[in-house]
Amino acid sequence: MAVISLSGKRREGLGKGDARKARRDGRIPGILYGHGEKPVPVSVGARDFQLALHTHKGGNPIVNLAVGDGQFTALIRDAQYDPVTHEILHLDFQHISLTETIEVRVPVHLTGLAVGVKDGGGILETILRDLEVRCLPTAIPAGIDVDVSALNIGDSIHVRDLSIPEVTILSDPDATVVTVVPPTVMEEKPAEAVEGAEPVAGEPEVITKGKKDEEGAAEAEDKGKDKEKEKEKEKEKEKGKK
Repeated sequence: MAVISLSGKRREGLGKGDARKARRDGRIPGILYGHGEKPVPVSVGARDFQLALHTHKGGNPIVNLAVGDGQFTALIRDAQYDPVTHEILHLDFQHISLTETIEVRVPVHLTGLAVGVKDGGGILETILRDLEVRCLPTAIPAGIDVDVSALNIGDSIHVRDLSIPEVTILSDPDATVVTVVPPTVMEEKPAEAVEGAEPVAGEPEVITKGKKDEEGAAEAEDKGKDKEKEKEKEKEKEKGKK
């Protein structure tokens, strides 16, 4: 990994007011720490920083930070961004030695198309997006390439399956990095199992019952009319006898 040259200035204080002043002047406030030394508040030009890191690939950039009369080899350990403008608000520079190993997190890059996805309709799930490693600063990889082409449905790649030259992986060896799972099948519930649905099977009964009630009422009405007619006939017969 190449070391990036960067020029900085020492800041007067550690407060928020001093940091805001640096940003108004077009600079990014930061802190330089490590190697058992007292933390030093610094700032770098925002434009200079963008130009210096423009060609850098991956994370964990290493810079040769010039501050006053001193030259410091430092790892950019952290960068804070504005959530709206995405401008860099603060930088953490960790003073390191190029001859001493350090521990960093490196992103995982998946390559290829899993056979279980291409032929079986499976779903590729990424479990770990970065891994913790230990190596010399100049050996930090930009990313860890993981080829998933041979993965079928149910297959996985674990941390123990990966090997990187000059790098010791510190993440749990048994941890799953990526896997291919079966496609999700949505089962349709029957209408009566759906919450809030009206029962369909009972509707004909209600209708049939209503029809029977109507028919019974009509039949009773007809019988009542027949009885009235019979009574009228009997009255007429009695009048005839008289």
